[in-house]
Amino acid sequence: MRHEPVLLVIAHGSRDPRHAATVHALVERVRSLRPGLRVETGFLDFNVPSVNGVLESLAAEGVRDVVALPLLLTRAFHAKADIPAVLRDAPARLRIRQADVLGPSPLLLSALERRLYEAGLSPADKSSTGVVLASAGSSDPEAIAVIADIAREWWHTGWCAVRPAFASAGSPAGFSRTEDAVRELRDLGCERVAVAPYVLAPGFLPDRIARGAAGADVLADVLGAAPEVARVLLERYDGARRPALAALYA
Repeated sequence: MRHEPVLLVIAHGSRDPRHAATVHALVERVRSLRPGLRVETGFLDFNVPSVNGVLESLAAEGVRDVVALPLLLTRAFHAKADIPAVLRDAPARLRIRQADVLGPSPLLLSALERRLYEAGLSPADKSSTGVVLASAGSSDPEAIAVIADIAREWWHTGWCAVRPAFASAGSPAGFSRTEDAVRELRDLGCERVAVAPYVLAPGFLPDRIARGAAGADVLADVLGAAPEVARVLLERYDGARRPALAALYA
């Protein structure tokens, strides 16, 4: 009998209880989309179970194949360093493949628009609305470039303008804070301004985004358990598992 690899969703973790609750809600949506797939959740910090704890439990059960999926929107430090380091310490009996991060993806743009429409906008508002694409922030050049590319791509779908913004301190050149990006869009002449958090779950930096959005007309919710996000998780899982299964069952 052929068994699919276990999907291990690796989240950062947070002292904010809303973070873990949102991660668990997203994982439940993934399970509902793929009945029969075993999906586990592990946290790098602050929350339990830890990634190491989950991996040890899986190995003790006799599980052999795992797809470890970083619950991250860009390939920055956690995806390039933290998570590979944790996976290297996994029990030797486990065969682990690290899936790609979630972004960029057209489905995530759809999820961003879903959240804006849920917050009160409509498709008819696009041409007169400027959007702040507010991400947590990073010092990683690859991650910075991806956010800028997403903003340009999203603007080409019909919004009045799209400005990237970072919530973390020390934003790189070309990126504003959320509140500054809101003012820039006002000065540009957009009829209304909306802030779309490009973050997965509530926490310290999303709260900073919300404070920076005080001058905007619309503030969307975090991506959270949007169905499009759950579909991206399954796409990344399938992309990681196929080479392993092809080798295993050849």
